[in-house]
Amino acid sequence: MTTDKHEDLSTQHWPVEIRLKQAEKALEVDFDDGAKFHYPAELLRVESPSAEVMGHGPGQKTIVAGRRHVGILALEPVGNYAIRIKFDDLHDTGLYSWRYLYELGRDQEKVWAEYLKALADKGLSRDPRARH
Repeated sequence: MTTDKHEDLSTQHWPVEIRLKQAEKALEVDFDDGAKFHYPAELLRVESPSAEVMGHGPGQKTIVAGRRHVGILALEPVGNYAIRIKFDDLHDTGLYSWRYLYELGRDQEKVWAEYLKALADKGLSRDPRARH
């Protein structure tokens, strides 16, 4: 007999390789089940699992605009379950768990389409505001 907790752990996917592609402004993660995901830095930044972006409850997500050119400065391991990504816009408060990265990679097309729609609905742009 298995418990729900055990079943949940058995579905967890672990990264076997993580590559920061600074010149491409991207992160690549290969998981133990053979899945390989390429994450543009912009996607990781606008979908940061931080409270600043996700809020503190349902319906509180902030749409982050103007990050088309954001890059990744560094990756920092957090225990054995996540990484912290330091972006060149100085955002670094999101903890990207292996589960979150796997789900984001798996659902990337849907998540990106929803992000672009949310930007359009709010009249926002992926491009940074011009400085005057």
